[in-house]
Amino acid sequence: MAQENEKEKVVLAYSGGLDTSVCLKWLQVEKGLDVIALCGNVGQDEEDLEYIKQKALDMGAIASYALDMREEYAEGYLTRAIAANGLYENEYPLLSALSRPLLSKHLVDLAHEYGAKYVAHGCTGKGNDQVRFETSIKALDPTLEILAPVREWDMHDRDQEMDWAKTHGVPVPTTKSSPYSIDDNLWGRAIECGVLENPWNEPPADIWTLTVDPEEAPDKPEYVEIGFEAGVPCSLNGKEMPLLDIVKELNIIAGANGFGRLDMVENRLVGVKSRECYEVPAAQTLIMAHKALEALTLDRETQHYKLGVEQQWATCVYYGQWFSPLKMALDAFCAQTQQFVTGEVKVKFYKGNCTVMGRKSPYSLYDFGLASYGADDTFNHQAAKGFIDLFSLPIVVWSAKQGAGAKEASAE
Repeated sequence: MAQENEKEKVVLAYSGGLDTSVCLKWLQVEKGLDVIALCGNVGQDEEDLEYIKQKALDMGAIASYALDMREEYAEGYLTRAIAANGLYENEYPLLSALSRPLLSKHLVDLAHEYGAKYVAHGCTGKGNDQVRFETSIKALDPTLEILAPVREWDMHDRDQEMDWAKTHGVPVPTTKSSPYSIDDNLWGRAIECGVLENPWNEPPADIWTLTVDPEEAPDKPEYVEIGFEAGVPCSLNGKEMPLLDIVKELNIIAGANGFGRLDMVENRLVGVKSRECYEVPAAQTLIMAHKALEALTLDRETQHYKLGVEQQWATCVYYGQWFSPLKMALDAFCAQTQQFVTGEVKVKFYKGNCTVMGRKSPYSLYDFGLASYGADDTFNHQAAKGFIDLFSLPIVVWSAKQGAGAKEASAE
């Protein structure tokens, strides 16, 4: 507890934008708290992070941090997303959902360092991120109290926030604001709001920044070879490099060829459907290549079972359950499956498409003799009849005992 006349402390997830800048001042004015600001660099396209750090100090924060979390994000979070082929509803690569537990971890660490009673975020009461932040924080330290100013104050739009900011000395943007809500990091960009709220509207060309229009992409295809070691991308075109650099390079290569755009309607955790556009060139490429290598190196039963695990893993992460027992158990399963997912995958980019053109592995389960229909065929064709007799035996018994009286279900 704070000593007499000493203010309680709050650690705020701070981006430097209007919302969190108003949050910072609001926590001081309305709650009487000392604010520690934390801005995390997870690869977003932001202005100078040192400027953001200083901006918080200029507004009265007692401490401000701009931490480079990119390597930790890549090695501790994206590696697991790749191992799990993490795609929510089989499409969304979870770019926002993956970064929230990392940011939450650092918020909690700072709260412990400063003896803060509170942690705060600038999420609205309608989105997924409030759940992700708060569930992660509660998992890491359930004794911390969480403040969500945007849910609590009575400002309902950007104009009201700007009026409040001007009244309380908060720097306000001098340029026209974007009609879109954009979240970006190393794993891609998420764009929503504006004209996108009508799912019939075609996405305007100006929302895309990582990818060129596929119609304007180069007329010549581009090939890339991606190396994996135990399920983790480790090289591009034979050159070994850390995952952070591989993702950055693939965002450039795939994006330049118009690959990596998503336009989907997804089911939010809070119960509403939302139209979202995503630019995820590296994420889509790496997951596609990883799946191709798994098809070569995983046995059939594991590969089939893992499909369900992947769906559950993606749902856990989307729902903010990164630190849950179930998600950690799913991580353990995925890690066990990756020990032989080593090799190379060749992909071709061409005008908005990415196609797997080849794959190889020292641990490949592909047997040419068994697969071939040519002279090198080693498959025992004579064994097929006995296999079919046993495999179809339950159907034969059913047909003899019940088949004649069975009725096929009708859609009526």
